[in-house]
Amino acid sequence: MREQDQSRVVDAVVIGRNEGERLLACLRSLQGQVRRVVYVDSGSADGSQAAAAALGAEVVVLDAGEPFTAARARNAGLRALTADPPGFVQFTDGDCEVQPGWIATALAAFDEHPRAVVVCGRRRERIPEASVYNRLADREWDTPPGPALACGGDALMRHAAVAAVGGYRATLIAGEEPELCLRLRRAGGEVWRIPAEMTLHDAAMTRFAQWWRRSRRAGHAFAEGAALHGAPPERHWVAETRRALLWGAVLPLAVVLAGLAHPAGWLLALLWPAQVVRLARRGGLEWAFFTVLGKFAEAQGALGYYLDRLRGRQRGLIEYK
Repeated sequence: MREQDQSRVVDAVVIGRNEGERLLACLRSLQGQVRRVVYVDSGSADGSQAAAAALGAEVVVLDAGEPFTAARARNAGLRALTADPPGFVQFTDGDCEVQPGWIATALAAFDEHPRAVVVCGRRRERIPEASVYNRLADREWDTPPGPALACGGDALMRHAAVAAVGGYRATLIAGEEPELCLRLRRAGGEVWRIPAEMTLHDAAMTRFAQWWRRSRRAGHAFAEGAALHGAPPERHWVAETRRALLWGAVLPLAVVLAGLAHPAGWLLALLWPAQVVRLARRGGLEWAFFTVLGKFAEAQGALGYYLDRLRGRQRGLIEYK
């Protein structure tokens, strides 16, 4: 009976850096849903560590001597669970609030899908009306339920399955969850997204520069993910990388060269508005415009990754908050 009960135990790993009140809301939302909470802090200077401890969380502070990454923080949380491992671990970012009943709903989904090793649900932006950038993030989270290739930073996972593949790839500065899910699927597991409310996320993106940095980080993740797992059969993020480079780097260069060669060459620039019109038919003008514009930032991130790789340098975090 003890073994069966232990297999249903859920612990949580929360990661954060200077999240303030958002972190407190996150930790409170987990109370009563999990057995224990491990909070991993990446160099906060706002009292997050003491505040988390006061709410009953076990606090792990990352050594500042190594680069901070979300993946490294989540691995530190996993190590803190080793002595008394749970059956499941809920990973949550410190700027997210877990919805009431989510854990029970996700556990029921594991019962329904025995091969599942990851279950995730609907993450929503807390204040999507605050800015166009928040609205875009809320739309990004709205993916269809069913078998999935990956999850985001919030998900319930089988602890043993994650431990068996070595946890997260600690050096990734972005895109660590899809990379982990790829390895979990290779090991025979399944990722399921269910139609249930999971978390409220506070992107707090109110400035163009924030959105640009976030998009640049995505481009970096695409390029690094493709470099790691771009071979068949997965072709991980190869198409995303190619689209970013085509629309955000190759086409600008082609427009300039063609325009310098002949005035009519500048007409190549009409390909961008044409692409906006094409995408708008599918998802609306606002989404289409920022999707096309974002390719410039993604290309910047991808090219930055390649340049760092040539220099033998590891890029630090690209933070947008």
